[in-house]
Amino acid sequence: MNSASIMSIVVYFVFIFGIFYFIGIRPQKKEQKKQQEMMASLAIGDYVKTTSGFYGQVIDITDDMVIVEFGNKNCRIPMVKAAIAEIEKQTVSSAPAETKINGK
Repeated sequence: MNSASIMSIVVYFVFIFGIFYFIGIRPQKKEQKKQQEMMASLAIGDYVKTTSGFYGQVIDITDDMVIVEFGNKNCRIPMVKAAIAEIEKQTVSSAPAETKINGK
């Protein structure tokens, strides 16, 4: 084999690796970073959707576990943070609501 054919093989492998990186590895790392940022922003009182489709409110957080309250106040389930698919932040309105008295 001459050096030109070896160089073309090396370029071919670098090209194939580049394609795999931009199609497979890079998007996966972006998704992992997004998931980590979402878990870092998780707070008590947030409403979450689990990977199984249940909606509930976070009532306690530890390092890798959360306790989520579903439906009535007696249904509290501990689960791993990885089971949370979406987070809805609890928003509090700072402006007082206007009340109407006798249509005025």
